[in-house]
Amino acid sequence: MISIILLGVFFGLLILRIPVAVSMGLAAISGILYMGMDISIISNVFYASVAKSSLLAIPFFILTGVIMDYAGISKRLIDFANAMVGHKRGGLAIVTVVTSCFFAAISGSGPATVAALGGVLIPAMERDHYDKRFATSIVASAGGIGMIIPPSIPFVIYAMLTGESVATMFMAGIIPGIYLGILFSIAALWYIKKYQPNIVYRKKATSEERKKAFKDALWGIMTPVIILGGIYSTLFTATEAAGIAVVYSLFVGIFVYKSINLKNLVDLFMDSAVSTGLIMFIMGSAGIFTWILTTSGVALQLSNALLGISKSPIMMILITQVIFLIAGCFVDSASGFYLLLPILIPVVKSIGYPMYAFGVLATVNFAIGQITPPVGSNLFVACNISKLSMSDLTPKLVPFLAVGVFAILTMCFFPQIITFLPNLLGLS
Repeated sequence: MISIILLGVFFGLLILRIPVAVSMGLAAISGILYMGMDISIISNVFYASVAKSSLLAIPFFILTGVIMDYAGISKRLIDFANAMVGHKRGGLAIVTVVTSCFFAAISGSGPATVAALGGVLIPAMERDHYDKRFATSIVASAGGIGMIIPPSIPFVIYAMLTGESVATMFMAGIIPGIYLGILFSIAALWYIKKYQPNIVYRKKATSEERKKAFKDALWGIMTPVIILGGIYSTLFTATEAAGIAVVYSLFVGIFVYKSINLKNLVDLFMDSAVSTGLIMFIMGSAGIFTWILTTSGVALQLSNALLGISKSPIMMILITQVIFLIAGCFVDSASGFYLLLPILIPVVKSIGYPMYAFGVLATVNFAIGQITPPVGSNLFVACNISKLSMSDLTPKLVPFLAVGVFAILTMCFFPQIITFLPNLLGLS
């Protein structure tokens, strides 16, 4: 009965378009009341869900991304990518993917990447006669790479929930993120060749222009080098690296680019505080839901039911990917991890699949979910920039969704795409 109450209330509220975090919290409260527990336990579990030292990296990474956006690094990264490949057929589409990969290594968030780049790239592609719906779709799709290429906020959350090393998760995400970027580029070029014969070709940049663009973007490019280099050289932890990244980005914004002043400083702290507060509220509410799911035994029942479906490891991995892919259409990665990991972790451990590789696969699924209606967060941000509706974008998203699913399948059958770097560096 408790499983019907928990899941029934949760999915019922989602159908009524109640925010995911609120739905999870209210479902958990319903379960607690049904089981006759003291209602005061809610505050204790909520606090315990967010009061973890490893989660300090999240507000720091968010703040780093906001500072770099205010500093104008997104414009400089776009100019650099444009100087390198902007003159080629579909050059601006490739620029969008390449810049998203670079900015992903600063922001760690899909929606943040879309917000930072979309305001510049969508109008620029329109001026070069790209279909506005296609331009918005590729910005939204490429923004999902922000969840995969380190530093990644979902990786930090996954590592906290499973006990995996953040450094291992970060290293495991590099090749899958680049791989997804290559597939998105191929899908974009296919679409352009088939449907966009009238796009404008840009003039090829001179060597001096390329050098200048690289020099302007270098300070931003160095941000992930400092973060990842410090972590893998064991100079500092992931949380310390995030704090150092904030100091570095402030230095760049104030003294190098000189685009951040006292007024900007207040605004960017407010923006990052709002984003951090939203994520922490989601995690606190999801933590309550996960606790009651585990305490009531519902998670164990569902795990056993899944294990009874098949004994084949690859079949079990494929089933879990379908679950994550469907969940990604409705919930964000943080909520999805809290909701599904208590059920799926026993399944993954029983078949001996590497937990860090499973986390990367799950994150790729949520990245694809961010561009899948009806609740794709990247789509909402991109639509807000371009003033288009989600239904306008749906047909243009099909190539990117197709290659996204292809990426998930190839990583399922060839996990070496994920495990190669961690194995090479002895991090697995």
